[in-house]
Amino acid sequence: MPGCDPLGLCQYQTNKLVRIQSVRLGSLKWSLNAAILLFICVMMLWNRKYQDFDPVVSSVTTKVKGVAQTRIPGVGDVVWDVVDYSGPSQVGAWSSGFDDFPLFVKKRALSRLFFFSFQEKNSFFVVTNVIVTKNQKQGKCPEVPSKGRPCRSDQDCERGAWDQQSHGLQTGSCVRFDVMKKTCEVSAWCPIEAKTTPPRPALLTAAENFTVLIKNNIRFPAFNFISRNILPQMNDAYLRSCHRGNDSLCPIFRLGDIVREAGENFAAMAVEGGVIGIQIKWDCNLDRLMQRCLPRYSYRRLDEKESNRTLYPGLNFRFAKYNTVNGVEERTLYKAFGIRFDVMVFGQAGKFSFIQLIIYIGSTVSYYALTTVLIDWLLETSCYSAEAGQNYSERKVESVPDTQQCILCVSYVDEKKLRLVKRSRKKSLQDVKPMSAQPRKEDSGHLRAVLCLLQPDVTVDLSAPPPPDQKPDPEPRRHRPGWCKCDCCAPSVVPAEELCCRQSDGACITSSPLFQRLVSDRSLLQAVLLYQDPLSPSVGGAQTAALRHCAYRQYISWRFGVPPDDTHPVIPSCCVRRIREEYPSPDGRYSGFRPVRMVSVQTQKNGGERQSSSH
Repeated sequence: MPGCDPLGLCQYQTNKLVRIQSVRLGSLKWSLNAAILLFICVMMLWNRKYQDFDPVVSSVTTKVKGVAQTRIPGVGDVVWDVVDYSGPSQVGAWSSGFDDFPLFVKKRALSRLFFFSFQEKNSFFVVTNVIVTKNQKQGKCPEVPSKGRPCRSDQDCERGAWDQQSHGLQTGSCVRFDVMKKTCEVSAWCPIEAKTTPPRPALLTAAENFTVLIKNNIRFPAFNFISRNILPQMNDAYLRSCHRGNDSLCPIFRLGDIVREAGENFAAMAVEGGVIGIQIKWDCNLDRLMQRCLPRYSYRRLDEKESNRTLYPGLNFRFAKYNTVNGVEERTLYKAFGIRFDVMVFGQAGKFSFIQLIIYIGSTVSYYALTTVLIDWLLETSCYSAEAGQNYSERKVESVPDTQQCILCVSYVDEKKLRLVKRSRKKSLQDVKPMSAQPRKEDSGHLRAVLCLLQPDVTVDLSAPPPPDQKPDPEPRRHRPGWCKCDCCAPSVVPAEELCCRQSDGACITSSPLFQRLVSDRSLLQAVLLYQDPLSPSVGGAQTAALRHCAYRQYISWRFGVPPDDTHPVIPSCCVRRIREEYPSPDGRYSGFRPVRMVSVQTQKNGGERQSSSH
């Protein structure tokens, strides 16, 4: 369809189908289609592809409860109850940068011994271990060797120097830390915290028996749906007695159970601390007949637990308790280790949508192409009948050669097979090496028609072989082209026309009685033309040209039979010369070799016309 033709917009094109009448293939087709339909329906119901989805929007609050007693070195027995961790520490987040707050804020917030639990957004922290440094005062003292630089004299210490590992500012003096070591003196809270490794076992392993109430409110804005993990039927009596061991919807969790279900040991994790994720998944179906919207809980550890694989393992922070003794401010420094629990909420809600159902059906229709792909593969392989597969392939597939590549078909009188060669513009066709050789396929229809036409007037002994030394052309041998083998070919400047009827030296095919009767006999050619066109002209130049081209077609049908698809049969130069001598052009001009595609026998049955190479 030309791109500039406006009438082409009014055309409609559709695919051509090949229908195979076979019980086996038909049964296989419907079995595969049924399996694909079943798969599509199962996946649609399993993944709810017929629904429109909306992601969850949520908020989380937590409340930790528990009482424990432990002995802290240098402090003594300490009891933590609900008052100690339900105070101001739950309003804001604690961090290692707590010392940046003003002094009066720290004094008020740390009026108790210390708070071992605090909350952040969607998370809460529980202290499980601690390092205590008592009675620190503002003053001057030697820096801890692990944090400072060893020195021999005051020249090794720089006054006012400080780095990230220091506890204070250097005074410029080198003082003795112990009997063996000397370090630079610093202005800091003295004595400086010297212990860095936490106690083993952890001081507060009893925290595994603490419980936390998680309140999770969710909303799906697209559907205007609101819910929470504390269900309407859960009253105060239920929350006091529920246990997750026998009720998976209970919103009260034991910390030890959370860590255990995350695949960790609470006692081992309590030494250095870590991070545990509590995942709440909401997968809600809001359709009336199948409405379901309940939370599902899962747990996992989020930090690297092995100390030898990470630079700063666990989780810890520092805080202090301040007091005044004899007018001098003192503090007790605590380095707290603990477990942070992050509550992560994710999920979606789905509701029936006709649009989504249509989109899913449209996207899965292409799966039925798998049936065609599989059956085509079976027909093209040895898994099915080879004859049926070849017949199917011939009817379905039409090969179209590249316009830049012309495949020529050559038939020699001294060879039984047809040669397929590529057209060359430099070498003579006689010298081009063949791509392949194919057996000759007889044109039975043409053979029967010719025999019928020959029956009334058979006067030649067709079985008599031609004399081996017969030379119909008296032209001297020295004028024979180098590529000619029969001494009857005419010179040519077109490489595609430089073809002899023989591959080796011998008699020319034009000397055969069959050539004269099947190709050049005028009465036979006229009968063929009348058979093809009863109203064809009987006299004049048009009749001579028609006889010449009919002779070409007769030779092709005789020597090539049915040429392979998408190939161009080439008539030898000696035969073209003889035909032109019998039926010459009035002006002496001929078109020469012009490849024309050979139409298959099946196409002829459907109304097509067989064509040949023009000369």
